[in-house]
Amino acid sequence: MFQVRIHGRGGQGVVTAAELLSVAAFREGRHAQAFPSFGSERTGAPVVSFCRIADVPIRVREPVVAPDALIVQDVTLLRLPVLTGLVPRGYLLLNTSRAPAALGLAGAQAALPAGHLVCVPATELALEHVGRAVPNVPLLGAFAALTGLISLESVCAAIDERFGGRVGQGNAAAARAAYTLVADAHPGGASRTAGPAAHEEAQHAAAG
Repeated sequence: MFQVRIHGRGGQGVVTAAELLSVAAFREGRHAQAFPSFGSERTGAPVVSFCRIADVPIRVREPVVAPDALIVQDVTLLRLPVLTGLVPRGYLLLNTSRAPAALGLAGAQAALPAGHLVCVPATELALEHVGRAVPNVPLLGAFAALTGLISLESVCAAIDERFGGRVGQGNAAAARAAYTLVADAHPGGASRTAGPAAHEEAQHAAAG
């Protein structure tokens, strides 16, 4: 099972991001669940959502405490313990154009495998392609390229199913742009659409 935790602020589409990710996984024949944490939903307040993807039915319903991937939609949240629990060979995806060292994350970058910490200017991409400063969808495109867990095509299909029309086309373009940025920067990265089982095998092999 591959577990994802998404941190952001109210109004950034944090809950929608988890839902779209789960739909993309469903479209590939996998089991998935998505749900938010319970708390303030006012605009600007910290929000957390969770997504699990597996090749077998998912029985657990608790919040994700040991994520295989963390998506941080607002880097001002790094002052909070949002990185807690990230597994040793996990992925960290940040919405920023700044370098990890400039964010005080040089230690985290050194602790993770090469290429597992990626910064993407998702807000800028959303403004360019959608006209709104909502970074959730570009980050899903970046997630697909970074982890190889799901395909870009499935992400775009989930986007079209949710939004449709010109809004869906703009969001899909933003996701594709983010995917390309990450794929071009890490051409030897994660195997595309490897699936949860393949990721678990890879982690065991590296640990062993």
